[in-house]
Amino acid sequence: MRPTLDLDFGLPTGIPYSRLPLVCCLVAFILTFFVTRTIVRYIRRHAGSDKPRKWWQPRNISAGGGLHIHHVVIGVILVMVSGVAMVTLAVDGGVPEFTAASILFGIGAALVLDEFALILHLSDVYWSEDGRASVDAVFVAVAVAGLLIMGFNPLSFFDIGIWQNDHSVGARVAVVVSAVLTLLLAVVVLLKGKVWTGLVGMFITPLLFVGAIRLSRPHAPWARWRYTTRPRKMHRALERERWLRRPVVQAKLWLQDAISGMPKFPDDAKVNEQLDREIHAAPAPPDREPDNRKVA
Repeated sequence: MRPTLDLDFGLPTGIPYSRLPLVCCLVAFILTFFVTRTIVRYIRRHAGSDKPRKWWQPRNISAGGGLHIHHVVIGVILVMVSGVAMVTLAVDGGVPEFTAASILFGIGAALVLDEFALILHLSDVYWSEDGRASVDAVFVAVAVAGLLIMGFNPLSFFDIGIWQNDHSVGARVAVVVSAVLTLLLAVVVLLKGKVWTGLVGMFITPLLFVGAIRLSRPHAPWARWRYTTRPRKMHRALERERWLRRPVVQAKLWLQDAISGMPKFPDDAKVNEQLDREIHAAPAPPDREPDNRKVA
């Protein structure tokens, strides 16, 4: 019987010892992300100060010629080093060795994903609206790691007894067809703009059916292809998006006010203004746009 790492949170549960590297990786990832965000905010807040910096105060890393080294560079190096270490340990390494390498991997992954928006846009958009992609990527990574720790497996039907015990062609074909159909459902859900439903649905398959059947988000590719010529459906998608996003926006505005020292529930006008900025209908594809060019 394999030993387990018992974490007493008031629940009758335990984490298998074999998942210790994943747990340590997740903890290192979360801590690194929060520490990095805190340091970067501190540097930005004191960027215009003329006071001489003390040795312990955080500052930007620069090379010769004023070159600013983003922390994504350090993250890439750590991810590559730890990845090579884990591949090497895969031959005869034990859990302690994997745990040490996974901690470095978690730190490196956090530094990389914290600047995911920079990689995506090939521009330093860290503090702009596009910079939210970094935070979204981090939350997705944390959610996926959490599901793995809890024992959920993506495309878990590959682990069923049919695949392991029944080696007939018919059984293997059935499993492969199920896998392809599940992946297609996940693609449909992602095209509808439901990233969280698509990712979690890879672990909990019924969510994919729910996400594929329900309306698309109004800004998603699916809405652009299917709803731009169906105004009623686009209107329903917009109304549904506003209804779903309203509590999220309210919580976000309340948190911003709380951090600034004045916690108060945001008024409807401010919430509606934020919703107007965030929610929009997808533009029609080029082949459906009216040609306004004058004929000579």
